[in-house]
Amino acid sequence: MSIAHIMLWLTAIIWGAGFVAQSAGMDSLEPHSFNAARFILAAISLIPLLFLFPSKQNYQFPQLLLGGLIGGVFMFAGFTFQQTGLLYTTAGNAGFITSVYIVLVPIIGMAFGQKTARKTWIGITFAIVGLYNLTIGPNLTINYGDALELAGSFFWASHVLVIGYLSKRLPAIPFAITQFCVAAVLAIAAAFIWETPKLENFYLAWIPIAYAGIAASGIACTLQILGQRNVSPSASALILSTEAVFAVIAGWFFMDEVLSLDAYVGCGLILTGMLISQWPTKESKEETINTHTTQST
Repeated sequence: MSIAHIMLWLTAIIWGAGFVAQSAGMDSLEPHSFNAARFILAAISLIPLLFLFPSKQNYQFPQLLLGGLIGGVFMFAGFTFQQTGLLYTTAGNAGFITSVYIVLVPIIGMAFGQKTARKTWIGITFAIVGLYNLTIGPNLTINYGDALELAGSFFWASHVLVIGYLSKRLPAIPFAITQFCVAAVLAIAAAFIWETPKLENFYLAWIPIAYAGIAASGIACTLQILGQRNVSPSASALILSTEAVFAVIAGWFFMDEVLSLDAYVGCGLILTGMLISQWPTKESKEETINTHTTQST
């Protein structure tokens, strides 16, 4: 296992544990207030990366602002559903349901003319059956928190497609900072409209906020950037999708969360679906070899 692979595994672990931090933050803060603090810290923590990874890509500031606005809106919506859902469901459930965005991406992408491989449809089938086991009760009812997490996964899938389009046209770090700033402005506005943020509550939740804002954003983002330089996109997605597993482990270890047998079966099916849909093909492996060859010359 290379250093790049280790970096991506660490990213998945940090992201998985982030669901516990977000859940713990709800003990003192309301969702929009927590997200506002997280987005602000995330933007600040990424500023040093502007100097560590200076971009040579040419771009126009209006394009950066527009791209950051679009990405920030989808990010705000995704985190709003995710954070609110954590008030009513476990960190483990939230992690697995959120990760369904990985198999939703190709479905939404079809509306824009993107092709979907057969293995992806197989993975989607496993994920849908797993999602049913994980979220649907005996009377065909879905937990309110699980429903919010599922709604959020559609915004995350849309965010991935938006990032895929804009990342080819805008430098990564300036774009990331811009979208975090946009999301922060929206979260601050929502907090003052629908919540009653108090300074002492931010102090009580400073550890979860710091983890979510700095570790899960700044540090994990850095590891992801460095790791994906030498790992193919398919292999990267495969590793990063295991954040859902680490969310369950972290929920059990730190918050004594215990899933039912049906929930474990559901998680297993969702994970299987994600692994099948993201498993590297022969072409992607050859692409990785060619990438390494190009970098070494």
